[in-house]
Amino acid sequence: MVKSVKKFYEGSAKREWGRLIEDPYHKMEFDTTLHFLKKYLPRKGLILDAGGGPGRYTIELAKQGYDVILLDIAPSNLEIAKKQIKNKILQNKVKEIVEGSITDLSKFPDNSFDAVICLGGPLSHVLDKKKIDKAILELTRVAKKGAPIFVSVMSRLSLLASALRLFPDEIDQPRFKKYRDTGDYIGNYGFTACHFFLPEELKKSFEKKDLKFLEMVGLEGIGSNFRKETNELSKNKKRWKVWLDTHYRTCTHPVVVGISEHILIIVRKELN
Repeated sequence: MVKSVKKFYEGSAKREWGRLIEDPYHKMEFDTTLHFLKKYLPRKGLILDAGGGPGRYTIELAKQGYDVILLDIAPSNLEIAKKQIKNKILQNKVKEIVEGSITDLSKFPDNSFDAVICLGGPLSHVLDKKKIDKAILELTRVAKKGAPIFVSVMSRLSLLASALRLFPDEIDQPRFKKYRDTGDYIGNYGFTACHFFLPEELKKSFEKKDLKFLEMVGLEGIGSNFRKETNELSKNKKRWKVWLDTHYRTCTHPVVVGISEHILIIVRKELN
């Protein structure tokens, strides 16, 4: 599975770099994530961007004055990140760019980072339950005591809802029933291997004694899977302003979290 995930992102690095700013709908994921990073991040410090792809969040946080280390499994992602970081003259803030997996952060000592982020779905590409637990343990281990940890994954309920619009002809196929019942998608049909989480499943995965649950967020919110409508609405500034206010008022509602394309969980490493 690791090889297939790496191969997929090796071939889609440019697309991944542009994905979060592709249109107003995709920017909902990016902007909402930044909103909650601002809410919980310390004012300064060293951040690990684990599974950070071509570095969209790394660059944004570096621009805000944070020191960042970027880690990703795909070398082509890291090459784009290096070029973008150089173009924006942020080399002094991006301390290191590392090829690696979120399931093995042994390069970093315990309690190294003031915050850890794992955004856009890297944990969703870990299908084995034991490896999911290992990744969470690793993300927790390298965080300092009291540090916030942010992880976003892909949602199972949103995927099932999108089937009605995007691939209704697959609903009677065995693969649909498999990811409906288990959350596991084996890949090879336009996307790579992926585990789609239920919100309660995600929360349970982080129920460890040394982690305090803070919040869960539906990043695309109540507009999830309404890409065309969202992009059209954004053209009207007055209505868009009201819609964004509505989004931020509702994006932590449990129902909205469940139906959103991406789910963000925020926890804090306990002090004791």
